[in-house]
Amino acid sequence: KGGFGGCTPKPPFPYEIIMTQTTANPSYRSMRTLPMDVGVAVLAVLALLAALLLRGQVENQIHTFASDQMPLQFAYPASWREISTLDAPLLAVANPLTNSPFKTTLTVDNRELDPAAPPALEELTNRRIDERSGLTGYHFLSSGPTTVGGADATVIEYASVVQPIDEPRRPSLPVVVRTREYVVLSGSQSYYFTLVAPEAEFERTSQQMDSIIASVKL
Repeated sequence: KGGFGGCTPKPPFPYEIIMTQTTANPSYRSMRTLPMDVGVAVLAVLALLAALLLRGQVENQIHTFASDQMPLQFAYPASWREISTLDAPLLAVANPLTNSPFKTTLTVDNRELDPAAPPALEELTNRRIDERSGLTGYHFLSSGPTTVGGADATVIEYASVVQPIDEPRRPSLPVVVRTREYVVLSGSQSYYFTLVAPEAEFERTSQQMDSIIASVKL
C-alpha cells in the first residue's frame, strides 16, 4: 500500500519462470519414416530381381547355326551379334553386353584335310599353339584331351593382351583376355571353336561355352 505512486511493490524474491521447449523424439521420427524406407528398399530389390530375370531370359535364348557345306550344327546365345573379321570363318559373333571395351567373341572355323594322309590331332594342336604364341603378351595356361560332338578334340587355354580400340586419337587401355579353344578332328575336317573374353568375364562366359560345345553335332 505504501508504494510510490500507488504501484504495488515487487515481492522480495523474483518469480522463477520455467520455460520448456518441446522437441520431436528422434526415435519417434525414425518410426514414422521406417515404413517409407522399407518400401523404397523393397522396390529396389524387386527392380534388381526383374533386371536379373530379364537378363537371364535374354541370355538363355539361343540361335542355331547349321552349315550347308558340312555336317556341323550348334547353338549359341541369341543375343550375340555377328561381326566382321579379316579372315572368313564359318561364324564370328560377339556379346554386346560384355562389360569391357573388348567384347567377348566366339569364332568357329574349319580346315579341310587331306583324306589320304590326315594329320593327327596332336599335330593340329601343336600347330595351333605355335600360331597363337605370336600374340601380344601370350601366356600358355593349359591343354588337354576332350570330345566335341563325339569326335576327338583338344581344349587349349591361354592368355594374351589386346588393344580393343585400335584407332588414331581414340584412347583405350589394353585389355588382358583369356582364350578357350577347341581343336576338333572329324574325318577329313578339322574344326576350331575359339572363345575370347576379358579376364573378369571369363569364368561366367566359360559356362556359356560349355553349353555351346555340348550342343555341337558333327
